[in-house]
Amino acid sequence: MRDRIGRTIEYMRVSVTDRCNLRCIYCMPEGGVPRVSHSDILTFDEITRICRIGSDIGISRIKLTGGEPLVRRGLPALLRMIRDLPGIEQVTLTTNGILLKENINELVSSGLDAVNISIDTPDAGRYKEITRGGGLSRALEGMEAALSFPGLQVKINCVPMQGVPADDYICLARMSEKRNVDVRFIEMMPIGPGKRLGVVRGGQIYSMLKDVFGEASVCTGRFGNGPAVYVRFPGFQGKTGFIDAVSHQFCGTCNRIRLTSEGRLKPCLQYGDGADLRRLLRNGADDERIRDEMRRTIYGKPDCHRFADSISADAYFSRAAQQNICRTEDGHIYETKDMSQIGG
Repeated sequence: MRDRIGRTIEYMRVSVTDRCNLRCIYCMPEGGVPRVSHSDILTFDEITRICRIGSDIGISRIKLTGGEPLVRRGLPALLRMIRDLPGIEQVTLTTNGILLKENINELVSSGLDAVNISIDTPDAGRYKEITRGGGLSRALEGMEAALSFPGLQVKINCVPMQGVPADDYICLARMSEKRNVDVRFIEMMPIGPGKRLGVVRGGQIYSMLKDVFGEASVCTGRFGNGPAVYVRFPGFQGKTGFIDAVSHQFCGTCNRIRLTSEGRLKPCLQYGDGADLRRLLRNGADDERIRDEMRRTIYGKPDCHRFADSISADAYFSRAAQQNICRTEDGHIYETKDMSQIGG
């Protein structure tokens, strides 16, 4: 389906839980977030029904996210339920990799097409600091387990942060030199704690890498569902990707919507606008009613985000605390939840 400015919306990120086994400094507060009651989280049947109705209006690609999706029991069963839906062409997963090794066989046999693994540093000590206690070795074991399946597309996601040595990013990029894995550098999203950490621009990372590996060639074609620009450095088997959401706004070609674990359909990450699909599901709405609400939400998708010129972090949090919401000049509601509550 197309929204009001002509963008084709075909990709839905589905958060299956707000819970996580890590506490990454840009994603959630150190003490975590208030736990949502299990009864308030969409069931597998409810998620599958929304995906089925979404496929009727053009959603063909699903990304399972969290929190950390693998902390929800039975995730491979949900993956299979969605993968078997008519019209769904691809189901992928974003994970921190900690639980991936023990789940990868069942995930792949259930139809997993690709997996993104978050690794923000190759240094075990810094990894523990950034994740507030996580073990890098387990994430790397999860990556190796995923790479043992030749047909599975594997990507490493890194959110660069100020103060992290350049050697960390060079080492991460080198992971794609001798193996078929793509390493992607994603600009910090100014959501929740991330608003206070600052953005390391994709151009800065590319400059670091170019000084070591030489000038890269730009890769053409479609390599996933998102807006990454991919390059290949001389002699590298895999690609290096850059998702520069803040410095190079790509809203004009955005193809996604988000479903939170509590059943809210969000047309844009920055805004709290959306549709309460859980309420419809549990009040007995038929497919047509839910389909109409999804169409309305998609059609009204905001033209663009305003991350680059949003209000300062101090003002944002002050207003959020006082009013619970912050509005843009044209009436959209700024999102005040943390990334793990939205669905990363």
